[in-house]
Amino acid sequence: MSKKRTINDLNIDFIGKRKLAMILSAAALVICLLAILIRGFDFGLDFTGGTAIELGYQQPAELSDIRATLEQEGIDAATIQYFGSRTDVLVRMSPLEGEEDSAKLSDRVYRALDQASAGEVELRRVEFVGPQVGEELREKGGLAVLFSLIGILIYVALRFEWRFAVGAVVALIHDVFFTVGMFALFQIPFDLTVLAAVLAVIGYSLNDTIVIFDRIRENFRKMRKGTVLEIINSSINQTLSRTIVTSSTTLLVLVALYVWGGEAMSGFSLALIIGIVIGTYSTIYVATAMVIWLGLSKTDLIPVKKEGAELDAIP
Repeated sequence: MSKKRTINDLNIDFIGKRKLAMILSAAALVICLLAILIRGFDFGLDFTGGTAIELGYQQPAELSDIRATLEQEGIDAATIQYFGSRTDVLVRMSPLEGEEDSAKLSDRVYRALDQASAGEVELRRVEFVGPQVGEELREKGGLAVLFSLIGILIYVALRFEWRFAVGAVVALIHDVFFTVGMFALFQIPFDLTVLAAVLAVIGYSLNDTIVIFDRIRENFRKMRKGTVLEIINSSINQTLSRTIVTSSTTLLVLVALYVWGGEAMSGFSLALIIGIVIGTYSTIYVATAMVIWLGLSKTDLIPVKKEGAELDAIP
């Protein structure tokens, strides 16, 4: 009677495809980098400054009618979108030249939309972010990502070995550039919630990388006869079931959040979806491939026996 094969018995040759994966990663990163440099980001009000007005309509509102009303008021660059349902509308406007008081601007927009609507319009929330505050948030957000990568480099180097630290940080940089590059390429609004998601992606991807690195270190001490490539490939296969279950369950929640969470959570959930998918890939094909490329050997992880240790053990 044959023994039933489980996912833990798999022996997929992940490492054998590392060169092809590196080529695909390099091409994707070039596209993302060009998108960032050429197209730039569609920064939200958190980074550019401006006014956000949340309105509640009694009946479903048409965005085209709202846009036409604002254009009559001389406001052409406003971003108008539903904020959950078709009766909840969010109007975002960049600072207008010659507009001294944001309160006057928001009041003018509300009165114009209230008069143009058949029913009563409720003014629920008004937020204003100054341009200087937005610039400061951009700088601090970039520093937060940079300092987190430096901290991770030190942590992994102390816990494992410097080659693992370099591999982990390269994989995280790969994940960050790919995630934000997708937002630049498709001009998806980039605000503070997206930045928070990018930082969360760094932590999530690092956790998956540490699990595989820990299994590699353990197998280096157990599998004395295997080569470096065989041990690393076996370690990836052994942790594959955990990776699939963890990523799948997390993605189910994020997809539901993206579909039904409304406009406020769409950027956050989309960034996490992209980051988790690419993070799972980079853990296998970027972090471990970089460790191999840097020349990891068995002597780097197997503790060396001290001379005379056997004699000391004799009573």
